[in-house]
Amino acid sequence: MKSEIKFLEGPQSRWEEFKFTFKVMIEFIRGFRALHFVGPCVTVFGSARFDENHEYYKLSRQVSAEIAKLGFTIMTGGGPGIMEAANRGAKDVGGKSVGCNILLPKEQHPNPYLDKWVSIRYFFVRKTLLIKYSYAFIVFPGGFGTLDEYFESLTLIQTRKIEEFPIIIFSRSFHQELEEHIQSMKDHGTISETDMGLFLITDSVEEAIQHIREKSIVRYGLTVKKKQAPFRWLFERN
Repeated sequence: MKSEIKFLEGPQSRWEEFKFTFKVMIEFIRGFRALHFVGPCVTVFGSARFDENHEYYKLSRQVSAEIAKLGFTIMTGGGPGIMEAANRGAKDVGGKSVGCNILLPKEQHPNPYLDKWVSIRYFFVRKTLLIKYSYAFIVFPGGFGTLDEYFESLTLIQTRKIEEFPIIIFSRSFHQELEEHIQSMKDHGTISETDMGLFLITDSVEEAIQHIREKSIVRYGLTVKKKQAPFRWLFERN
């Protein structure tokens, strides 16, 4: 976005910076209001470029269906590809499905498997919302955006800015070089041995589901709770 690029260039007029700050605040408020009632989520990251016949689309749909059966809401970036597959998997089993869509010059439309979504202008606001409501993160093959989301989540966990929620990466073959690079960082001392335990790389749906049971549901004592009533005076709808 041009306004975001201009903001990052350096000092602007104080009035322009105040207006930008206000716009960001409004974006956060819109996101918080739209997603307030979604409940505990698992966020799925992955490429928007895989169609429904691709093996990773099918895998995302299967994995997300199993996660939804645990009672989690499936949250994605709301677009096509892996995101659509994840939302679709939740709907396959009657689970809840939400999206945090990004507004792009080439419009990315919300996929048709969403119960609720919010469209966000700024990437950094969107990433905050994708992380805020989640007790686990699933990373499927993707591009720059997927790696950005993965490493941001991993960094927040490593630096204890958020709890040690599980991160599960699917497809060992696709992420082989990434795994080797992370191992190289450990070997050079830029990350610690304990950091290697902050993520799980697997091809097994069963292993992933068991990992979420242990590291999310059991660790944080998640139970089914009574639904919170919306505040009508704030024009909220459940």
